[in-house]
Amino acid sequence: TASRVDRFVANSRFVAQRIERYYGRSSAVLHPPVDLARYQVTASPAADYYLLVSELVGYKRPDLAVEAFKGLDRTLIVAGHGAEMKRLQAMAGPNVRFVGRVSDADLSKLYANCRALIFPGEEDFGIVPLEAMASGRPVIAYGTGGALESGEAGKTGVFFQDQSAGGLRAAIREFEDLTFSPAAIRAHAEGFSE
Repeated sequence: TASRVDRFVANSRFVAQRIERYYGRSSAVLHPPVDLARYQVTASPAADYYLLVSELVGYKRPDLAVEAFKGLDRTLIVAGHGAEMKRLQAMAGPNVRFVGRVSDADLSKLYANCRALIFPGEEDFGIVPLEAMASGRPVIAYGTGGALESGEAGKTGVFFQDQSAGGLRAAIREFEDLTFSPAAIRAHAEGFSE
């Protein structure tokens, strides 16, 4: 049936490449928009925590974040729920706090005040990094998939190539040696608005 489709639309170049590879068809790319009105850049400095926002399922790799923070003297707040929750809680150190599913208002506050968002999985696009960027906060992401389209190394955060706890720890250390402009990060996210 793919040959009868009039036009393919993909949510990222990453997915467009997959459509080309499997169906032999080109597609237009239309990124999902971030709702900028829900997120604000705060004038106060970031609080001393990192943030993971995710459905807690295997392919999103929340285990990498939990494992990485075992070896760091840093706080990680995990917002989300899912099948992996109990396993992640069992493996977490005392510096990892699980808050479960949160309201939109609470999520906006978590984004606005975190040092950075941790995004350890491979996603087709990933709206979560853009929500953090709309709040003026940088993203530490696994450097593949849609994260490469929504972020820009050195401007909106850092990417890591080794998808392991050690690779993520190294990226966090790299991040802490850099300075980011919340206004520039927000301006970047505005390029993904409705």
